[in-house]
Amino acid sequence: MMEVNMEVSWLRVLLDNISSYLSISSMDTLFSNPAHKYYTRGEDIAKLLQPVLENLVGSDASPSELLNNGFEELSQYVDELREQFQSWEPLFSRIFYVLQIESLATKLRESSLEVFQLLKHCEQHLPADLVSPSFEDCIELVKLVGRDEVSYTIDLALIDQKEGNGPTSEVLVKIAESVGLRSNQEILIEGVVLASLKENAELTENNTEAEFIEGLISLITHMHDHLTNIKQSQLGCSVPVPPDFRCPLSLELMTDPVIVTSGQTYERAFIEKWFDMGLMVCPKTRQPLTQTSLTPNFIVKAFISNWCESNNVNLPDPLELVQSSQPFPLLLEPASDDDDECDSQPLSLVDESERGSSSSPMKIGGNGRTESLDATKCEKLRQVLSRSVSAPGIVFELDTKTERNTTPPAPAPSPAPADTSVSQARVETVRRLPSARHFHHPGIIPATIRETGSSSSIESEVKKLIEDLKNSSLEAQREATARIRILSRNSTDNRIVIARCGAIDSLVDLLYSTDERIQADAVTCLLNLSINDNNKSVIADSGAIEPLIHVLRTGNLEAKENSAATLFSLSVIEENKTKIGEAGAIEPLVDLLGNGSLRGKKDAATALFNLSIHHENKAKVIEAGAVRYLVELMDPAAGMVEKAVVVLANLATVKEGKVAIGEEGGIPVLVEVVELGSARGKENATAALLQLSMHSQRFCNSIIREGAIPPLVALTKSGTARAKEKAHNLLKYFKSQKQGQRRG
Repeated sequence: MMEVNMEVSWLRVLLDNISSYLSISSMDTLFSNPAHKYYTRGEDIAKLLQPVLENLVGSDASPSELLNNGFEELSQYVDELREQFQSWEPLFSRIFYVLQIESLATKLRESSLEVFQLLKHCEQHLPADLVSPSFEDCIELVKLVGRDEVSYTIDLALIDQKEGNGPTSEVLVKIAESVGLRSNQEILIEGVVLASLKENAELTENNTEAEFIEGLISLITHMHDHLTNIKQSQLGCSVPVPPDFRCPLSLELMTDPVIVTSGQTYERAFIEKWFDMGLMVCPKTRQPLTQTSLTPNFIVKAFISNWCESNNVNLPDPLELVQSSQPFPLLLEPASDDDDECDSQPLSLVDESERGSSSSPMKIGGNGRTESLDATKCEKLRQVLSRSVSAPGIVFELDTKTERNTTPPAPAPSPAPADTSVSQARVETVRRLPSARHFHHPGIIPATIRETGSSSSIESEVKKLIEDLKNSSLEAQREATARIRILSRNSTDNRIVIARCGAIDSLVDLLYSTDERIQADAVTCLLNLSINDNNKSVIADSGAIEPLIHVLRTGNLEAKENSAATLFSLSVIEENKTKIGEAGAIEPLVDLLGNGSLRGKKDAATALFNLSIHHENKAKVIEAGAVRYLVELMDPAAGMVEKAVVVLANLATVKEGKVAIGEEGGIPVLVEVVELGSARGKENATAALLQLSMHSQRFCNSIIREGAIPPLVALTKSGTARAKEKAHNLLKYFKSQKQGQRRG
């Protein structure tokens, strides 16, 4: 892996770029940047890389071509991130900007993981003093760097919108907070910028991009409407304030209403501030304004005055209001931790390094991952890092209880089989960012985004790598699988080329390799390739299902997890659900559910849910003992309530599932979720309880004794539409049973 007298230019370029990146921490505008948290995470990784790379530069060892390629890729991501942070301006689209930063930050994280893994492979060829801290510790530390998946949350919200389900208030708050939309004015500015972007997309006949932006505009409109409703309740008036009396910018009663040339009325102080920002567009209609002339609206002013007098309301001081802020997230109670996890971390069909680039799910959500570390391990890593005098002051957030935001867990679809298309859409909705660009009002400024290479050059490289996959040399196979893993990680085009060149058959053969590294990289390559719809069928048709199950039974931890995720990806195709179930995947998946790492349990739960949509597989899942593990995972401390309850709700649709849930003590925990769970958790738990009640009078009585009625009544008033319906039906069933007992 390491050779002597080779050029180390990319290593030096990478070090220079890291220094440049770290230097922007002193920028005055960095803290106000909506993606500031991603800078901090990149800074953690850069400080970890820096001393290791400096030691390499000072040694006689030079990187191999494969490692040099890794330095080149990593250098590019560091430089692109620096440029992005330095280029931020207030009139960028915050949503697109944060999506772009998130994508690059994920690539930086996963590329650094790949570099450390490559260094670990050649550790024995390096001088001992170069390997401190150990590359294994570096890998663990990079995995511990936190990461959010706002892209996945946005994708789910857009899918829900298409299905006619408006985004919940929790989702709106989460998106607004994640992209830095903290005031009504910022929300309106975002709407204006997005409208401009949509117009540009339409002019270039980019219909996909225009449709995506239209969905975002709808989300922004929901945010504004939601904030308007909440502001109404906070005005402190004994009667509702008529909407026409409130300024669309301040959301307050207008004292000096004026009309702009679009015909809309605003508070003078607020619309003047809007114009001072250079925004020559109507905040409400987003219509371009030809001039800034303001006409007093005496009629509205008179109506407001009469209304205030009749209702004993005092008008606010607009000058005081214009100097104050209106934080959007503080207007709602924060979502529960469990709800946060479900919405922000999807299952992403990517590897330990790809998981997080979706991105999924993750997501996402793409998306490195790590097992939760105990306190001893965390302290050990802190000590290891503190020994590196070249990297002082580095700070990592270590969570000793649950997994950090790494690989996004599975989406929580409804238990009804009719929702399977939605599950597929959510899995396949990865990185909807229309193109790798900066977005600015009113124009679009292209960013410098590195391409992975031309199709012809990639094809030539892949063909050579496929020959190496077939080579009898384990070293050649290791390097080839590692390189294909990198190529398949972030590029849709590369995935298509790799499959077209015939790599899948060779990768499937290597699933039986006795070399753990080769086996793990091969299954991860297949996972990455399976993101592409066409590749799903090719992988399944190549006979991959049984070898994947072999990996699931015999592989190391990483290989088992990625095998489970690959089986889930393939099971999106309906006919594969039957094939995977009949091939014997369910038993090892249940074993992973009960005995795997937290990441493995999440991957297993996701795969088992999708497989159990096929009716014949439900009995197999139950017979394999999944219900006991799922009930255990309903403990909030396990961090898997969302994932476990949706599978239980699905299994409760058959007799064997109902019996198993009742016998394994599932009723108390389901009732607890109805009371304390997230919106989706409550919905799925209620669905399961309804099935159990209708199956057995004993179960029905048990559910009532556990105190289900009060939270069910509350759910009929505050739950999702489907949760309200299920709660109402369950309460109605309780009532009918009680009346029947009286008559009896």
